[in-house]
Amino acid sequence: MACGIFPHYYVKIHPPSSNFKFTPKSDSTANTSFTLPRDASHSRSRDPSSSTNGFPSPNSKPTISFPGKREADVVVIGSGIGGLCCAGLLARYGQEVLVLESHDQPGGAAHSFNIKGFKFDSGPSLFSGLQSRGLQANPLAQVLDALGESIPCARYDSWMVHIPEGEFLSRIGPKHFLKDLEKYASQDAAMEWQRLLDAILPMSAAAMALPPLSIRGDLGVVLTSATRYAPSLFKSFTEMGLQGALGSTRLFQPFSAVIDSLGLKNPFVRNWVDLLAFLLAGVKSNGILSAEMVYMLAEWYKPGCSLEYPLHGSGAIVDALVRGIQKFGGRLSLCTHVEQIIVENGRAVGVKLRNGQFVRAKKAVISNASMWDTLDLLPEEAIPNSYQDRIMSTPQCDSFMHLHLGFDAEGIREDLGIHHIVVNDWSRGVDADQNVVLISVPSVLSPDLAPPGKHILHAYTPGTEPSGLWEGLDRKSDEYKKLKAKRSEVLWRAVERALGPGFKREKCEVQLVGTPLTHQRFLRRNRGTYGPAIEAGKGTFPGHMTPIPQLYCCGDSTFPGIGVPAVAASGAIVANSLVSVSQHSQLLDALGI
Repeated sequence: MACGIFPHYYVKIHPPSSNFKFTPKSDSTANTSFTLPRDASHSRSRDPSSSTNGFPSPNSKPTISFPGKREADVVVIGSGIGGLCCAGLLARYGQEVLVLESHDQPGGAAHSFNIKGFKFDSGPSLFSGLQSRGLQANPLAQVLDALGESIPCARYDSWMVHIPEGEFLSRIGPKHFLKDLEKYASQDAAMEWQRLLDAILPMSAAAMALPPLSIRGDLGVVLTSATRYAPSLFKSFTEMGLQGALGSTRLFQPFSAVIDSLGLKNPFVRNWVDLLAFLLAGVKSNGILSAEMVYMLAEWYKPGCSLEYPLHGSGAIVDALVRGIQKFGGRLSLCTHVEQIIVENGRAVGVKLRNGQFVRAKKAVISNASMWDTLDLLPEEAIPNSYQDRIMSTPQCDSFMHLHLGFDAEGIREDLGIHHIVVNDWSRGVDADQNVVLISVPSVLSPDLAPPGKHILHAYTPGTEPSGLWEGLDRKSDEYKKLKAKRSEVLWRAVERALGPGFKREKCEVQLVGTPLTHQRFLRRNRGTYGPAIEAGKGTFPGHMTPIPQLYCCGDSTFPGIGVPAVAASGAIVANSLVSVSQHSQLLDALGI
């Protein structure tokens, strides 16, 4: 759940929050990047939109300590998870790779930032499969394995759910949730859920038989994927029987088709499936690809499953990827803002930095920015009309409201869980604005993230904040400040509900609020968007090649879409496409997949 909004294994990666400043993003990542200096200090009343809080301003020209020569085989724009995975594998393949990042820290939405001793996750906080290995492993775990890196994690198996029917501890695994359904919904709901699991678990073998790391963007995919894994695919179809094999044909249809074919009508079950789909990909069950849902449900409801949280925060993932890049000779340059992708004779040959310097790419330029921001980096005359029209017509997800808090743990119950989901009204739909709030308190599993006796907390509305409400507002105006206070109130109420009467907002030592305008200005995300809103059956995520030779894209604007595993797979696919089939196959052999 790292391909969704409550990122973990298949959940979507969340963009940052802020009452703090986001760094300019022309070369930010597809996952949106922002960061704070490690020792940044903030007052509670300080409005991030009116001050840089120690960042370079959007118009500044930061001084660069450029690592080595200003050329490489491959130049990667942005250091989000997708860009780092791509760069790491390219370095592992022996390519000379250089990552250029506008921020003073790498990681995009997955980096951490420190304020007054509170170390916050900027985005993803719900993970699984980080320590998995082998054919069916999380794509991010496969990349880390290729780089010889691993991440120590705390394991757990539940999160708190606060819904109109009440609140309960939702546990993953094949049996626990059935008991929860019997208690908080009905026996009928439990029976329908079991029917769903019985149908999709056999399908998961087919969904997992082809590892994303085997995919590449050319005809070599026949050898690295189709031929290599044909026996395991055939075995999967054989074991699932005729009915299962027929069911697997729905893997590329909206998941609602699977639900409807099973005759599932219980309102709680359908609402729950919509919620999981929305957390995973930002759309409900009628918009998400069945393959994504089948994969996630199989991960969460199989025997022995668990969730994982990286010790020391999500920044530990970024640190591991950066170590891997550097281990194999790759370079990372921070505070290095890309102003334009240079196109000569119809080919991408490098980039121009904000300070006017030119960095040459001998083989390829890879953009880890969103599709809209990549478009802005290209010379207008180099963009084919059809390419521009497709990007500009792609629907966008809405934006976010964020709340980051640092507070005293005194008075807070000791059994506080790391994750909480708050749904205010099922009838409005999980994708309605101000209706679903996600809360993460990672210091309950990794106490080093906060000073002794303290907690950190991140609450946000998952890609449901309408950008139109904020357009045209002056960030320094009273109107903006009043709207920010009004629209963040739903976050405060959700936190108070989840944490109980021991929590007092006035006792918070750190309070940071972010809006779509914060995202738009400091993340350079078009309209502050979360990413493309592409529904299954109504469109496809773009591939990784562009109409401009030697220019590739990876991240949440490309296949397979939004979320940690998805963007990791995206970066891997691009890296694989730039090396020979022989090199690619040797890597798969080395990983035992």
